[in-house]
This record gives sequence, structure tokens and C-alpha cells, in this order.
Amino acid sequence: MQSGYTSITSLSSASNFIARFSEKTTITFRTYIQPREFGPFRIKFWHSNTVDSTWADGSESNANDQGGRWRIESCFIADGGLQPDGSIIAGTERPLTFAGSPSKDVQPGEKFWSDASEIHVPIDHFLAFSWAITLEGLREGLPFNTETLLASAFEAAGDAAKQASADGYEGAGNRQVLPSLIAYEKVTAKQLVFLGDSITQGVRTEKDGYAFWAAKIAAGLGTDIGVWNIGSGWARAYDLVDDSSWLSKALHGDEVVLCIGVNDVGTANRSAEQLIADLTTIISSLSSRKPGLVLWLCTLPAFNFAGKQETVWRTVNDWIRGGAASSVAGVFDIAAVLGQAKPNDQLLRQEFMSPHNDTHPNGLAGTAVADAFLAWYKN
Repeated sequence: MQSGYTSITSLSSASNFIARFSEKTTITFRTYIQPREFGPFRIKFWHSNTVDSTWADGSESNANDQGGRWRIESCFIADGGLQPDGSIIAGTERPLTFAGSPSKDVQPGEKFWSDASEIHVPIDHFLAFSWAITLEGLREGLPFNTETLLASAFEAAGDAAKQASADGYEGAGNRQVLPSLIAYEKVTAKQLVFLGDSITQGVRTEKDGYAFWAAKIAAGLGTDIGVWNIGSGWARAYDLVDDSSWLSKALHGDEVVLCIGVNDVGTANRSAEQLIADLTTIISSLSSRKPGLVLWLCTLPAFNFAGKQETVWRTVNDWIRGGAASSVAGVFDIAAVLGQAKPNDQLLRQEFMSPHNDTHPNGLAGTAVADAFLAWYKN
């Protein structure tokens, strides 16, 4: 992260999937972002053309898969207005360029910054980010995030990035295509990075509601502390080892909150020994690659595990509360906030369940976790 800049939003834009098209295609992606504060801004973005974390069983995309060659035809930020409906406030659009050029050819695995542009976002308005991207065919993939959308997003055929009206734009479904980091010029006391899976990302909480716990912690800390949420749905601890591109993002923080492991237990069916080994490697990597970095480790959240998976969950959490605590700055017991009373503490409290008995924590849980974290963190 460049000195003097920090993430403008608590929304994660980590990538866990790759889009491919059978023929040459140009699509404009427009996303509505709630900024952490309002007013005049100087904004630029940084992007990594690499998948951060593995999706599902890994058959579609894996951590460190490189994106292909693609082209940014044009890119604009704008006042998105009070309602995210596909339109922007006419006349507010401002281009984001690349060494002065309105377009850029992106190479596989490339990391790059845009130039900066100035814009004013009125109170309670959205920041709209629009970029038109061209892909040549199936060999050239575009990393993005797929999950239930947490921010309103729209797509239009062709280059409509500068277009003010919603004509031709349709809802993006479950495809969020954003740069890795949209940053604004801001002097902060420190940078705090939230690194984790869908529970950190905020999956299943209300679209445009910013009800997930990382967002509510960011609000509680205030904008003098920079916050970058890089939570990613389906992620697991082993995505962060072996020269992980995703882990390298966390090194931009002065402090890292690590909450990972639920998918290692529930999706990958890894053993406690395997997960503890990966967590140990992550802790060691962060500490050695950035001396002085402060690492806060979370217990594995309650996620309704049973049988062997419950045993793994309990074993790993016992290790986090005990053996791991000496190698990190502190342990935040998120499991104790989210779980039912013992001996059923592996079960998510019923009032914290997302609709349809989904074990992803809802907005009420987000408030509970944020309140507990802020009280713990500030002490």
C-alpha cells in the first residue's frame, strides 16, 4: 500500500474465481461502494491479477492462479447517488488513468497502480466504480469474487464506463469485479488488515448494509485507523502458505486480524495437525517477512460442526487459546461470542444464523462480534 493511502471501504474485493469467455468480449462492471467517510477525495487503485483463495473443491480456481491477458478500455469513479440503481450522477464521473493513458493492457499475474483522480462524494451517497474490460477468449481469465453479493453491482455489454444512465446495465448476479484495493489519500495512525474467509468477508449479510463484523469494527475504530478487509469466501489456511500472493497483501498492514480455518475443517476435511501446521506457518511467515507486525489471531468461529469435524474444531481452538497465544500479540475468542453455551459451543447461536439456517453469521452476529472485539482490542 502506498504511503499516505488507505482503503476507502470495508468491503472486501479479494478474488476467488476466474471469469472466462469463449470469444472476445468487452464488459463494463459497475459497483457501488460505501466509503468509510464522505467529502472530497483523491482516489487511486491497486490491483493484483492473481486469484487469492481456492474456490469450493479447487476444480475451478485455486489460490495463486494467475489471471490472463486482458485490457482495461476505460475506468471511471463517480458519485453513485443515494440509490445503487445502475446509474451515476451525470457530470461527476472522473477517469482513472494509467501513466496518463485511459487504457491499459494487463499481463498475467501483474500488480499495478492506477493514477489518482479527485472526486467529491456527498454524505450517504455511494462511490460508483466502473471499468470496461476486454478479454480475448477462453485462455485469458479474469480473477474476481463470486458469492452472494455484499455490494450492488451491474454489468453492461461494451464500454459503458462513462455512461451516466443505467441503460443497458443489468444486475451482476454473483459476480463482483473490482480492483484488489480502492484507496484514498488519508493520513492514518496505522493500517489494520482483516484476513480470513467468508465469515470475515461478511457473506450472507445484507447487500449494501455493511452489517458484517469487519465493517462494524472499522466504523467503531474511526477513520484515523486504516482498515483493509481481504476476507475471501471458501478460503482456507493452506491458501496462505507456499509463497501466497494473498498473504503478501496482509504485509501492507501494521496489524493483521487472522480468522481462518473453518473451511479447512468443513470443506477440505483436514486434520487438526494439518491445520495447526498451516496456522503455525502463516504466523511464522508474517512475523519473519515483516518484523514488528502485530498479529491478532482469532479462534475458529462456531459453525455447527459434528463428529470428527467437531473434534478437529475443538483441538485447534484449544491450541489457539493455549500454544499459539505465545507467538501472537493476542487471541480474540470469536468462537465464544458466536457459540451457544457449553457443551454446545461448536453450534452457532440460533439468533445469529443467516436465513434458511445458514451458519454464516448474520448482521446481528456482526454487531455482537464487533462490540466484543472493540472492547477487547481497546483494552
